[in-house]
Amino acid sequence: MKKRVLILMSDTGGGHRAAAEAIRDALYLEQGKDAVAVELVDVFRDYSPVPLKYVPEIYPRWVNHSKTSWGVSYNLSNTRGRARIVSTTLYHAIENGLKRMFREHPADVIVCVHSLVARPAMKALMLRATRAPFVVVVTDLVSTHHLWYEKRAERCLVPTRAAYDTGLETGLQPAQMRVTGLPVHPHFVRSLTSKSEARQALGWDPTLPAILLVGGGDGMGPVYRTARAINERRLNCQLIVIAGRNDALHQQLETSNWNQPTQIYGFRKDMPVILAATDILVTKAGPATITEACIAGVPMILYDAIPGQETGNVDYVVSNKVGVFAPTPQEIGDVVTGWLAEGPESLRQRSERTRALGHPNAVFDIAEEVWHYAHMDAIPTDRLTLWKGMTKATRAFTKELDL
Repeated sequence: MKKRVLILMSDTGGGHRAAAEAIRDALYLEQGKDAVAVELVDVFRDYSPVPLKYVPEIYPRWVNHSKTSWGVSYNLSNTRGRARIVSTTLYHAIENGLKRMFREHPADVIVCVHSLVARPAMKALMLRATRAPFVVVVTDLVSTHHLWYEKRAERCLVPTRAAYDTGLETGLQPAQMRVTGLPVHPHFVRSLTSKSEARQALGWDPTLPAILLVGGGDGMGPVYRTARAINERRLNCQLIVIAGRNDALHQQLETSNWNQPTQIYGFRKDMPVILAATDILVTKAGPATITEACIAGVPMILYDAIPGQETGNVDYVVSNKVGVFAPTPQEIGDVVTGWLAEGPESLRQRSERTRALGHPNAVFDIAEEVWHYAHMDAIPTDRLTLWKGMTKATRAFTKELDL
């Protein structure tokens, strides 16, 4: 019989959907579509009332335009007691939607890739007589919020040892957790090629060190100023800038004069090939980007991080000696200059150290775990136990009346 997998996510940032799609496609690759059916559900957009149904639209505006308040909110809520209050309040707001969601999407295993959803979803499941096994896949890299850790989950898969240790602090048992790495789409891992092959495919110079500057899919951050700061150094390199969907930035870059071979791109879907061709990545400290860079073996210069949830990512990169934090364009220019001055052997060593930190098989390990729990029997809940106890008591009372 075909196994049904329900993945709970929301489009609050690109990482949750990317993780969900990566797990789904790994399951299809490993098991085949005849054996498994995977559904992705945006819990906020599809099953929450106003204003929570607009969280996917609110989140990026809050993070991009009011980072300080976001960081304060994140850190203040990141304790056992406050996380419990947040999850309980959220549950009462979306309780009816969660119940409807589980009625409309029956599953053999439920996978949650969003911190705000884990505890409310489990609370709703516990109101049923039986429930499917529940697997949490943590998609923040290091600074993981207490909300991720649902004690009644059968499995909690985390990307780093730091995330594992936080789980222990919140009360999870070692047997509940496993360090797998962050799920990256199978296409990414399988599309990585040698540097020479990638550069030939892209038309880049085969000999010059390649500096890649990205600002996410929307081309946010000081991308233009950083590109100009590198350009002023007149370095013996080639510069690649991805403007994403930011048409204004793309036009500004295209009309600028450059002192080294420079490629300007819009939104790209061939990041495995681009990263395979790159020597140094300049980026913000997003977990997915860091993970992909590690798998591809590209050392990083981080220029920004979301307060709270990405702060630990910077420490992770720096402490493992796979990159540095340089928050201004001038500092980035200094680091690029210094790294290039060390020569190609130093870049090669940085690349090897970075690749050693990667988990290229993470998504397949996660898919294997999900597949295992999909074969478990439904789990009786406290409600079923209570119901059986009430039935027994009722029968005893009835028998007593008959006497």
